[in-house]
Amino acid sequence: MAKRRRFRRIGVFEVCNALLMLAVCFITLYPMWFVFINSFNAPQQALLGTVNWFPKAFSLASYSVVFNDKTLMNGFYITTMRTVIGTAVHVLFTAIVAYGLSKTNLIGRKIYLKIALITMLFSGGLIPTFILMTKLGLYDNFLVFIIPAMYTFFNMVIFMSFFRTIPDSLEESAKVDGASDYGVLFRIVLPNSMAVIATISLFSAVYHWNDYYQGVLYIRSQDILPMQTMLYKIIAENSMSFMQQQAMAQFGARLPGNSIKFASMMVATLPILVFYPFIQRYLVKGVMIGAIKG
Repeated sequence: MAKRRRFRRIGVFEVCNALLMLAVCFITLYPMWFVFINSFNAPQQALLGTVNWFPKAFSLASYSVVFNDKTLMNGFYITTMRTVIGTAVHVLFTAIVAYGLSKTNLIGRKIYLKIALITMLFSGGLIPTFILMTKLGLYDNFLVFIIPAMYTFFNMVIFMSFFRTIPDSLEESAKVDGASDYGVLFRIVLPNSMAVIATISLFSAVYHWNDYYQGVLYIRSQDILPMQTMLYKIIAENSMSFMQQQAMAQFGARLPGNSIKFASMMVATLPILVFYPFIQRYLVKGVMIGAIKG
C-alpha cells in the first residue's frame, strides 16, 4: 500500500511534466547533435541532409579543410583574443565603476546611476553609433571589439549589489593599515568576490565569443575578422568557393558546402560549450547572492 501511495504521489502530473521536459530537451539539443554527426559524416552523406543518430560513413575530410584554411584559423585566433582581452577588461572596469557607485557617500551618485540607467534603456541608434565609432578611429580596428564593451549597466548592478554584502569592517581595517581605495578594491573586495567575478566573466565571454554583428558592421579587413563573422558569411552568403578549392587540391574532389558548414559550426561552437560547464556552477550563485542580500 505504501508503495502504491508513493507511486500515486509522483503520478500523472510528474510523469507528464517529465515527458514534456524531455521533449523540450530533445527539441533543443537535437539540432546541435545533427550538426555534430554530419560534421563527421562523409561529404556525400552530409549533402543528403538525412536524419541520422550516428555518422553513416565517418570522415574527417571537412575538418581537415577547415583547419587547413588559414583565414578561418586566423578568425579563430582573433575570436579567442577578443574573448580573453574583452572579458578581462570588461570585468576590471565594470568592477571599478560598481565599487565606486556602491558607496552611498559618493558625490553625485544618484545622478551617475540615472545617466547609466538611460544608456541601458535607450540606444543612440545604428547610424549614430557607426559614425561615432568611425570618428573615434575604431572602424576596421581590433579595439572596436574591446572599448565599446568595457562596461554595461546590467553587469555593474550585479557587481554593485554583491559589493554591498561585504562587511564595511573589512574595508575600514584595511584603510586603518594605510590601504588606498584601489588597494581595498584589489586586495580585499575582489578576492572576496570570486563568485560574482566568475558570473560576469561568463556573461562577457559568451557575448564576445558568439558576437558576429560587430564584425559585420565595423570590420573590413580579413586579418581581424572574427570567426563568427566568417561563419555568418559562409552560411548567409554561401561563400564556400575558396575552401572548396582547397578541398579539391587536398582530396582531388569538390566537398559539398554543407559538409564544410557543419564542421565550421562545430569549430566555432565547441570551445564555449567545453568552457561553460566548468564555470556554470558559479552563475546562479553569483547572481543570487547579489539579488538576495543586495
